[in-house]
Parts: sequence; structure tokens; C-alpha cells
Amino acid sequence: MAEFAPVRTIAEFRELDEGDILEGYLDGFHGGPEPGPDRSRAYWYGWRNGRTDAGLAKPDSAQQALAREFALLRRTYS
Repeated sequence: MAEFAPVRTIAEFRELDEGDILEGYLDGFHGGPEPGPDRSRAYWYGWRNGRTDAGLAKPDSAQQALAREFALLRRTYS
């Protein structure tokens, strides 16, 4: 298992590579295996979120914290 710090803030999210996020998301959504150390933090982030969105895993505290930050940002600009 790759050990990356979970993404909890918008600032951390903005540092991630979008292509790696998408690739990881699609792999996670379709039940792909947990990424190893040869993958990036962005891939790992996408993989975790893909699994959650597919109903294969429940959201963890980091995913919930990031969702709250995005919700606050949306309210700020609404």
C-alpha cells in the first residue's frame, strides 16, 4: 500500500495533477486494486474517491473535511 497523507484542504487538492486524479478515480471506481508506491499522491487521491463514489468504500474523515471546505467555498461565491 502506498502511504500518502490524505488530502484534507483545497490548497492540497490544487497541488495535485488532474490527469493522475482522473486515472486513479476511474481505476478506483471500477474496483481496481489499491495503488502501490509507484503511483502518485494524486492517483491515490483519485482512487480513494472513485471507490467512495462507486459505493465500494465509505467516505473517511479527510474526504469529509475536503468536502466541507469546497462547500464553504461554494457558499462564499454563490
